[in-house]
Amino acid sequence: MNPIPFNKPFMTGRELWHIAQAHNNGHLSGDGQFTKQCHAWLEQRTGARRALLTHSCTAALEMAALLAELQPGDEVIMPSYTFVSTANAFVMRGAVPVFVDIRPDTLNIDESQIEAAITPRTRVIVPVHYAGVACEMDTIMDIARRHDLIVIEDAAQGIMSTYKGRPLGSIGHLGAYSFHETKNIIAGEGGALLVNDPELAERAEIIREKGTNRSQFFRGQVDKYTWVDIGSSYLPGEVIAAFLWAQMEDAESITARRLALWDHYHAALAPLEQQGRLRRPLLPADCQHNAHMYYILLDSLAQRTQVMADMKRQGVNCVFHYVPLHSAPYGVQHSRHHGDMAHTNQLSERLLRLPLWVGLENEQERVLRALREAL
Repeated sequence: MNPIPFNKPFMTGRELWHIAQAHNNGHLSGDGQFTKQCHAWLEQRTGARRALLTHSCTAALEMAALLAELQPGDEVIMPSYTFVSTANAFVMRGAVPVFVDIRPDTLNIDESQIEAAITPRTRVIVPVHYAGVACEMDTIMDIARRHDLIVIEDAAQGIMSTYKGRPLGSIGHLGAYSFHETKNIIAGEGGALLVNDPELAERAEIIREKGTNRSQFFRGQVDKYTWVDIGSSYLPGEVIAAFLWAQMEDAESITARRLALWDHYHAALAPLEQQGRLRRPLLPADCQHNAHMYYILLDSLAQRTQVMADMKRQGVNCVFHYVPLHSAPYGVQHSRHHGDMAHTNQLSERLLRLPLWVGLENEQERVLRALREAL
C-alpha cells in the first residue's frame, strides 16, 4: 500500500500548454502576456488597486516592508505563530517584531491584545490569516486608523477566502499571497502583492522593477526609464506566470474540491470531538474559508508525537506546523512579545495537520481510519 503524502501538488493539465505558448511568444522574462492575465485576474477577483506578481510571498512582504518606509527600531505587531517570512521581511529593514498571542478558536492574532502592544515606535500591524480563515479585520483596521498605522495582510494561505464578503488580502493597505506548491493555487514558487492604497501603487511598481520607472516607460508615460528609488528584482519569469494562469483558470473548481475534502473530514471527526478525543477547527460565521488545511488539536505534545508516529506506521504522513517565532533562537535575540503567549505556546504543541490535496478523495477514508486507530 502506497504511503499517503501530506501534500501533493495538483496540476490542471493546461500548465505545459501555457508554458509552450510563453515559449512560442518569445517572452520569458517578467511581465509578459501571462503575467498581465494573472494581474487582471487578481485585480478583478480582489478589487485591489494594483496586483503585482512576485517570485514568492516572501518577496511580496519584503516589498510591503519597503513601501511602509520602516526605519531601524520601528516596531511591527504580528503573531508569533506564523512562518518566518512574516517577521524576516521587516527585520531586514531593521524593524523589531512585537509578537502578540493568538486566539484559541481560530489561531489568528488576538485582536483584543493589539492595542496594548502599541508604543510610539509602532508603525505596522501584520495580521496573518491562518489556514485561510480571516482575522477580525474590522477591529484591526479600526485600531490602525486610530493610531495611524499601516496594515499589511499576510494572506499567504488566504486566496479565495473572504471576510464579510471581502477577499483576504484586499482589506489592509497591502496584502501578500503565496503560490508555493503547498498552497491551493500554485506556481511551484510564486506570490503576489496586492496594493489597496492608491497612494502606494506607483511606488510599488518602481520597487518591484529594481527601483526604476520601467513600467511607466513601457506604458509610454516617460520617454526613458531610469533609477528613481530603492528596489530589487521581484518579478517572476513568464514561465511561472504561464503555469499559474492554468491554475487561476480552475481556481473555483480547485477550491470546491478542497472544500469537499475539508467538509468530509469535519463531519467524520465530529463524533471524536464530542467524545473529547480531539478538537476540530472553529470557523467564525462571517468568514468563508478556502480549505487550505485541516488540522486537529490533541491533548498534549506527547499525544501528538504518538499519533504522528502511529499514522506514519500506517502509511499516512501528518505534520505539525510552526515553532513559535518568539521562542526561536533569532526571535529571542531580535524581537519582543507582549503578554504571556499562553495560547501560542500551548496550541503550537497540540496541533496536527492532516493530508489535504486535490486527488485525495479515494484515500481520505484511509486517513480517517488511521487517525481513529492512532487515537
